[in-house]
Amino acid sequence: MICFPNAKINLGLHITSKRNDGFHEIETCMVPIPLFDALEIIIEPKKSTWTSSGLSIPGDPKDNLIAKAYQLLKKDFPNLPNIAIHLHKNIPMGAGLGGGSADAAFALNLMNNLFDLILDDFFLEEYAAKLGSDCPFFIENTPKIATGRGEILNEVNIDLKGTHLVLINPGIHIGTKEAYAGVTPKKPEKDLSEILKDKKRWKEELKNDFEPSIFSNHPEIKQIKDSFYEAGAYYAAMSGSGSTVFGLFDHEPEIMIRKDSYFQFVATL
Repeated sequence: MICFPNAKINLGLHITSKRNDGFHEIETCMVPIPLFDALEIIIEPKKSTWTSSGLSIPGDPKDNLIAKAYQLLKKDFPNLPNIAIHLHKNIPMGAGLGGGSADAAFALNLMNNLFDLILDDFFLEEYAAKLGSDCPFFIENTPKIATGRGEILNEVNIDLKGTHLVLINPGIHIGTKEAYAGVTPKKPEKDLSEILKDKKRWKEELKNDFEPSIFSNHPEIKQIKDSFYEAGAYYAAMSGSGSTVFGLFDHEPEIMIRKDSYFQFVATL
């Protein structure tokens, strides 16, 4: 069986407090976008295998979230057969786009169907939350306001149909430690769900708390955001903790920056 895990962008991202377990409480709106990996899982009679293509995936395959998703299910369903996994990686990693989380969540959904486990979304989201904070979002894969570590999801009415999306990743690695080191957690002054109702408010009021310190450390990322507004975007922001920046346009834009080292993606939502 094959599926196509997609990326996401964040509309606003507030770091509201630090938890006793070392994680942070956040508030954000996550929206799926049509930038895809390709994942195939089939039953393997001999032993489980892992292969990949596309972007190079660092680390031991045993530590990949897809493999961890399989092992998580196998704990509760010990008779699961061996599998062969192939992942074609197209979504940049460590880029604030949730690609790894999407791969894991889609793997859970795919294995649920492949093995006829008949798990509903509630249980799949519980499994997904054990794999990563962003993973539960990709089970239903619809716009949601996420709170807690990112695993508490609530419906939000966001209609971006017809919006033109331009996304640029400059290949700058932003580690989690660096991202959070520049943020002082605080409660947001304005209600995210209310801001989201009016796109005219987004440019001035829809904030990503990671941006100020990351832009200071990496001015090149801020320049990308500025270029989107110069080209007429009604909203532009860094997605997650970066370094990907996206712009939303009411008109079809030209790509503003042309560098071979940049990953660039254009779509109509």
